Amino acid sequence: MQKNASLVVVLGTGGTIAGTALSSSDDSVYTAAQLSIAQLLATVPGLAGVPIEAEQVAQVDSKDMSHAIWQVLAQRVAHHLARAEVAGIAITHGTDTLEETAYFLQRVLAPTKPVVLTGAMRPATSAQADGPRNLLDAVAVARHAGDAGLSGVLAVLHGTVHGARQVRKAHPARLDAFDSGEDGPLATVDNGVLRRLPAHAAVPASGHLPPLTAALHCAVADWPRVEIVVSHAGASGALVRALCTDGVDGLVVAATGNGTLHHEIEAALLTAQAQGVAVRRSARSGDGRVVLQPGAQGLPGADDLSPVKARIELMLALMPAGAR
Repeated sequence: MQKNASLVVVLGTGGTIAGTALSSSDDSVYTAAQLSIAQLLATVPGLAGVPIEAEQVAQVDSKDMSHAIWQVLAQRVAHHLARAEVAGIAITHGTDTLEETAYFLQRVLAPTKPVVLTGAMRPATSAQADGPRNLLDAVAVARHAGDAGLSGVLAVLHGTVHGARQVRKAHPARLDAFDSGEDGPLATVDNGVLRRLPAHAAVPASGHLPPLTAALHCAVADWPRVEIVVSHAGASGALVRALCTDGVDGLVVAATGNGTLHHEIEAALLTAQAQGVAVRRSARSGDGRVVLQPGAQGLPGADDLSPVKARIELMLALMPAGAR
């Protein structure tokens, strides 16, 4: 990063942070993605005097996040990261799929500058809106992450900094809805001061995996189709067989225990794999990683990736080689 880089580019994609309700006392019934990124920035007096550029990339409730928006967002992030004057990027995003977008951007771009996602659990019209503070913190992290040895894609919510691989939405409603599982968060931010947590003091936040860049250029219509299925008591292989008939390219199974599968869904997945469908097994438990035992049936594990992140990893791995 350039020593004199000071500009933060803030990209808006919608979400609850840009949502509005009919009453300032209503935090649960609202419409997401109503305010522009310029309007959101105007609600944060603490950003006055900070060199910022704003750009509206999308305006969507993140439950409806799409591959097309992901591609445009990744392209715009790459464009701004290449500018010498840019210290980092902050992205406002809905919380429902924030963890997926964070992981997608990390794997596609593997940025050396900070790319910081943030959102809110209450709409912008709430009398106790959390979005302004989260946005203020995100800009601070985008500006100063390098001083704390942080880079790559991060998520900042409720004063806590998470890495893209670990972050997850762990609660549907409370303000501290996000965590990083058993690995824990990377840092905290308080009044603009970023503090790296001791447990991660020597660990690069961005990881070491090279970027899978095909998604930047491959037509979205040609992206591999990867779906998620779940193993559970009484599971059958019917859904797996239906997805294979429908032309799926890959399947991630959210497995019980340490990657264990109901025998019927396991048989269907093994047949699918033999027919050319890529299969990965992930843990549905939330924490931990899939460590397959010697002699386990030949369905590869997804290590510590959650099912939704394992889906992204597999989809990127299956991208047409010519688009790389």
